[in-house]
Amino acid sequence: MALPAKKQFKYWGITSAVLAILLWSLGDVLLPFVLGAAIAYMIDPVADRLEALGLSRAAATSLIVVVSVLLFLLMLLIVLPTLITQLADLVRILPELFRDLRSFAQTQFPSVFTEGSRAQQTIASIAGTLQGKGIDLAEGIVGSAASLLNLIILLVIVPVVAIYLLLDWDRMIARIDALLPRDHAPVIRRLVSEIDQVLASFIRGMGTVCLILGCYYATTLMLVGLNFGLAVGFIAGLVTFIPYLGALVGGALAIGLALFQFWGDWWSIGIVAGIFAFGQVMEGNYLTPKLVGGSVGLHPVWLLLALSVFGALFGFVGMLVAVPVAASLGVVARFLVGQYLDSRLYQGFSYQALQGQAEHKQDEH
Repeated sequence: MALPAKKQFKYWGITSAVLAILLWSLGDVLLPFVLGAAIAYMIDPVADRLEALGLSRAAATSLIVVVSVLLFLLMLLIVLPTLITQLADLVRILPELFRDLRSFAQTQFPSVFTEGSRAQQTIASIAGTLQGKGIDLAEGIVGSAASLLNLIILLVIVPVVAIYLLLDWDRMIARIDALLPRDHAPVIRRLVSEIDQVLASFIRGMGTVCLILGCYYATTLMLVGLNFGLAVGFIAGLVTFIPYLGALVGGALAIGLALFQFWGDWWSIGIVAGIFAFGQVMEGNYLTPKLVGGSVGLHPVWLLLALSVFGALFGFVGMLVAVPVAASLGVVARFLVGQYLDSRLYQGFSYQALQGQAEHKQDEH
């Protein structure tokens, strides 16, 4: 005999509350395991493909590990040193660019920057705020240097967790499926399948889009000769998962740098602007429709709200689980709406009576 709905709601509510409390209290401890699980989830389709080609699960996992290590070493030797250097130089040179922009504006519009004017006060306030934020950032970097050991431990634990989860992924999923409540197992399987489709479309698809656009922006900007082209491409690709933000942030940064570097060479500045315009066309008309699809169901506003709320409540770990939780809540919300539309609360007795009369007439004919 199934439990009454009231008791089921009580037990599921208690379980959800316990999970939220654990996530809030053990966020830093759970970080490597969350990252490892995310990596294993993203790579699992590759392991499944290799198994379909005849490899065992252990052999497929070993091949993935070897290829990943080789790619990481390649990135470590070729790309990462240049990227880190450019990012550090970009952070260092931004205040100088701001001062040059202010000098240029004072030369072109001297009346606006008279002593005591509102524009001068606003710029001074912005400069003071940026200086204060810079000091806070420097203090944070110094403080984080003290936790270098934690970073090293994180870099060691995450790959180990990902490898073990990838090796046992199918068995783990089968074990969880066997523990589902029998009365609710079909509905839970259907909801989990829809959630998996949403996550696969968004995380794997948008991850591929971010990688392609980041490589495109970095390569083309470096070919044009823009300083910090690799760093700008990395930043633009990194934030592409939020629609239009990658092109907006990366384009503003790249065009601003191009104005200072190529001032007077309008052809080069136009090429930089055209690179981001073409990137937007390629993303909107080909990459996102092909790799992500139109049925993801994650509205950008819903995504930003989830990132903000979970980041404020649970920190960095909350931001990592924000997208899966948002996708899950979206699927559950659509399921509940469907249940409501089929319920007597929505349809009412009169609607059901009319529907019964229509079915009776069809039977007579």
